[in-house]
This record gives sequence, C-alpha cells and structure tokens, in this order.
Amino acid sequence: MYIPKQFKKEETSDIIQFIRANSFGVLFSQHDGVPTATYLPFILSTEENGSITLLSHMAKANPQWKTLDSNVALAVFNGPHAYISASWYEEENTVSTWNYVSAHAQGKVEVIHDSHTLLHILKEATDFYEKGFERPWRLEDNLETVESMLNGIVGLRIRVENLQGKWKLNQHHSTERKERVIQQLKKQAQYDSKEIARLMELDMKPNKQE
Repeated sequence: MYIPKQFKKEETSDIIQFIRANSFGVLFSQHDGVPTATYLPFILSTEENGSITLLSHMAKANPQWKTLDSNVALAVFNGPHAYISASWYEEENTVSTWNYVSAHAQGKVEVIHDSHTLLHILKEATDFYEKGFERPWRLEDNLETVESMLNGIVGLRIRVENLQGKWKLNQHHSTERKERVIQQLKKQAQYDSKEIARLMELDMKPNKQE
C-alpha cells in the first residue's frame, strides 16, 4: 500500500485494534494468473513474541483456496471514509480529496482441512462475533449441525509478515484548515463523515488515544 510518511500508522497496537474492530476484510491473491478476491471475516490473534495470525474459513466451492496454500496473500481491512471538499478549506490553491483509514496484512497462507482445527477456527469466530449478545449462539450447543457442514469449507491461517496502517486525516494541512474540515464533516450525512471528523479531532490531540 502506498503510504506517504505523514499518513503512516506506526503503532502496531493501533492497527491490531483497528482490524479487530473492522474484521470483515477482503482476501486478495493470484489464482491461475488472475487477481482474485473473497470477502471474509478474520479473527486476529497475537503471541507473546509479537507474531500475528489471521484465522478465517472459505467455502470449498470457491476455487480461490486451491492456489492459496504456502503462497502469500493480502488481507485488506477498510474503515471509515469520507469525501473532503476543497471548498471547506476556504483558501485558494487547494483540491478536494478523500480521508480514510485502512490496514493491510500480508503473509503466507496455510489451508486447513482437518476437522479439529476447523472447529477451533469456527468456535473462535463464533465466540468473537457473538460476545455481548443477550442470547449468544454457541457452537458447542450446535455441534452436530456444525460438524455436518465441515466438508463444505476449508480453514485459512495467515501468519502475518507485513502489517501496514494508513490513517489519511489531513495531517499535512494546517490546524485551521483541519478545524474547518471537521466542522463541515459534522454536518454531512453521507459516507462516514462524522466518524472521520472524530478521528481527525483525536489525531489533533497531543496525547492521542483511540
């Protein structure tokens, strides 16, 4: 991902937090010489040594998995985004742009077929997405149904080798310009304008915390 220095998110912990909050991503790879993409939920885990792993699963009917094993793939996670009109700067010699937050995770893929590991991946995903629900659906209470469907999926484990975060929030503009943009974003209803305004405000604080 092309990341000018001022937009690069340096803190790995912030990128990890962002991916967990925006975990429905897109897996890109080359399949038979053609760029291929699949939308998937990913569960991110970290180890004490700092290594990062992404877990997911894919339908066997999807041919992309057949060329994934032991090859490098790219998982892309998109966050809030909003259009920025040059008119909001109230200055000459400015142009419109787009503000957004995104993360890329690149690594070698392991395709998983054994039922024990597949059940582990599905339980991790289920527990992650069901937490906080009043009546969470539990995999262990529906084991017979889940096991009957295991032959229709493959598991994916990506050991992340390169993690990038891009927070494009008008960092290269003056404080006055950014404040004008924030005020205009708060008036907008389309895209994720209000959330981008919040992130811009947060980025302008001396001690940023997300």
